[in-house]
Amino acid sequence: MKSILLSGCIAAALFSCNGAGPTKAPNHMKPVNFGEDVSFLQQHLKNVVVLKNGSDSGRLVVTGDYQARVMTSTTGGDKGKSFGWINYNLVSSQQYAPHINAFGGEERFWLGPEGGQYALFFPPGKPFDFANWQTPGLIDTAHYTVTAQSENSITYQQEGTIQNYKGSTFQLQINRTIRLLNNADIVSSIGFALPAGISSVAYETDNTITNKGDSSWQEENGLLSIWLLGMFKPSDQTAIVAPFRPGRDARQHITDDYFGKIPPQNLQVKDSLLLFRADGKSRGKLGLSPLVAKRGAGSIDLENNTLTVLLYDVVPQGRYVNSKWELQKEPFKGDAVNCYNDGPLADGTQMGPFYEVESSSDARALKAGESLRYRQTTLHFEGDRKALQALAMQLWQLPLEDVQHFLTNK
Repeated sequence: MKSILLSGCIAAALFSCNGAGPTKAPNHMKPVNFGEDVSFLQQHLKNVVVLKNGSDSGRLVVTGDYQARVMTSTTGGDKGKSFGWINYNLVSSQQYAPHINAFGGEERFWLGPEGGQYALFFPPGKPFDFANWQTPGLIDTAHYTVTAQSENSITYQQEGTIQNYKGSTFQLQINRTIRLLNNADIVSSIGFALPAGISSVAYETDNTITNKGDSSWQEENGLLSIWLLGMFKPSDQTAIVAPFRPGRDARQHITDDYFGKIPPQNLQVKDSLLLFRADGKSRGKLGLSPLVAKRGAGSIDLENNTLTVLLYDVVPQGRYVNSKWELQKEPFKGDAVNCYNDGPLADGTQMGPFYEVESSSDARALKAGESLRYRQTTLHFEGDRKALQALAMQLWQLPLEDVQHFLTNK
């Protein structure tokens, strides 16, 4: 089930433009909290919006300049920790890079598939190599338009045309609403009351693509999926957590060798849960098929006492696009969930460090005027070790001692 040989934002690490690409030294953060991140973005962008709920300290910053992207969030107001990874070098350059503009941000809107006979990132007939790989402008450089806005939510819209490797053309409209959730919403999302001592921030994105053409999309011409990718800050004490459906053949539906086999000290697959080191120091990627993927992948950062969880729907028997960079035998047998840990390339350069948690919708043959809707909720929690332990047990039946043991077992 190898759906992505190289994800777009990772491939960008191989390119450099006007000082905005990778460097020998990691991209150290300059701003130190959420308020400074917002000020930085406002300095370099025109359409920066902060969402909040009254006097609550949770905040979220988004921008239409980067395709309705959630750049970062916090539980603690302007002085609070900022969860999203931002590519300060590229943003401040105010120039576009070749192949992709990896601005960062903790949730961006993309479309799949990336590679294959129905690829959106390669022109028809060209080899599947870096020279021909290009992120479509509709999801890379387009500025999305605000159609509705309130204190805690904002809606963007964009129309465009996109062509795949087969030569099929898709006329579509993208609608994306981002809503900051309140405490009652958070409890409803996870299904239980938060342990005492936990502070939180959460948001839901409601994404649709609509077939604006005159004819139905056909599977034999390729289909589109909604692909949501989050880039977060790593640490030596961070592990990605991904639940999966257990079974005798479950391991066959988990791919862990996109960039070579992930070494056992960086990946633990046990029972119905996997742990993946997210230190930004060792490049690796894994994927979970919809046959085993479960809602609720996320991460635990024991250095900063934070926990992140993403909630999304999985359609076990759905068609999920395969993004591998080759002509494929099974173009609709791709992944529903992907996770990535950044690390240096062979030449020592690195765009990050960051880690990613990604989810995708299934792909559907939309009739003219029909829409595909896909929603995801991202939740961040902060608290002391006791409170995080209670939360991790309720979410994943995961003792923090197990996470600590995994992270110290090198």
